[in-house]
Amino acid sequence: KKILIIEDDDAIVFGLENVLRDEGYEIRSTKSGQEGYLLAKEIDPDLMILDLMLPGMSGLEICKRIRDEGMNMPVIMLTAKAEENDKVFGLELGADDYITKPFSVRELIARVKTHLRRGDLVTAASAETMADEINFGEVVVNLKRHEVFKAGERQDLTNREFLLLEYFIRHQGELLSRDRLLDDIWGYEVYPTTRTVDTHVRRLRKHIEPDPDKPRYIKTVHGAGYLFKIEEK
Repeated sequence: KKILIIEDDDAIVFGLENVLRDEGYEIRSTKSGQEGYLLAKEIDPDLMILDLMLPGMSGLEICKRIRDEGMNMPVIMLTAKAEENDKVFGLELGADDYITKPFSVRELIARVKTHLRRGDLVTAASAETMADEINFGEVVVNLKRHEVFKAGERQDLTNREFLLLEYFIRHQGELLSRDRLLDDIWGYEVYPTTRTVDTHVRRLRKHIEPDPDKPRYIKTVHGAGYLFKIEEK
């Protein structure tokens, strides 16, 4: 697995590179935001560790650009406590996770493994228990290739958005609480806010709903969570 680190603190980069290489990952790193963005496009990493504040281009801008261009690798954003208000914004732009400096390297390694493993496990499970392709309305979801088409047009979902959609499909007709979604999709129970789920659901609806403001498939059950059901009209 290839991991790209975009971080301008030499000490943090040195520590992460050594530990991640010891874990068997291939590592590339850069201290420049602009160089990091170009490197991400060049090597297409399996996961990115991205500092929020960078010279040349901010982590938020990098995240927005790669998501707009259809790159869906997991992104773990590094933030300082002073940047608290930017965390949710980063998640809204497509980051999958964040960790606040100073942090435990071992905690970060655990999150890296969780994000990489979760994608592999969900893909393997879907291949064994579900058809490769699911159709509803004008939407076609190919679970094997991680592709979504709406009215014949390919939709650029982030890795987290696709996992969320697949989870909804696998649990069609079940009332899913935000806490359950956080635990099963994000991979651990302690997370900043259930607004994270709402943000990703809102983005997902734009990709699959005929009218995202009046959802047909992902219904909100106020005070309880979400219900995905395929009901053709």
